Amino acid sequence: MKGKVISVNISEKKGMRKKPVDEVVVTENMGLVGDAHASSEWHRQVSLLAIESIQKMQAKGLDVKAGHFAENITTEGIDLASLPVGAKMFIGSEVVGEVSQIGKECHKRCAIYYQAGDCVMPKEGIFIKVIKGGRVKSGDSIVVEA
Repeated sequence: MKGKVISVNISEKKGMRKKPVDEVVVTENMGLVGDAHASSEWHRQVSLLAIESIQKMQAKGLDVKAGHFAENITTEGIDLASLPVGAKMFIGSEVVGEVSQIGKECHKRCAIYYQAGDCVMPKEGIFIKVIKGGRVKSGDSIVVEA
């Protein structure tokens, strides 16, 4: 399965919209340098959400863009929620990740829910653990081996 990176996004605090950046450095067993979610303490080191999910929210009239659902990497062309835990993702020419979680449980409505009026991340977003670090930028390819 192949797709591509539409946007790479970081934020200094958890639960906030992330801002697109030109390029990110991804650290093995950590996540994106400069992002609040980067941690070796857990398996949700990098979050991904498809632009197709964001477009569904736009079709409902919401003014949302890449990064607004706190995803680190906005993808295109891959049905992320259908991937099995353990699937390998090759992002760009260097980064390797392993799908560690599909969706998430939201115990409380975060700032994203109140800003966007809804959130697709709990249902359609995924998380990966970083196996091999490197650089990632918009336009990079994504290859999934399930």
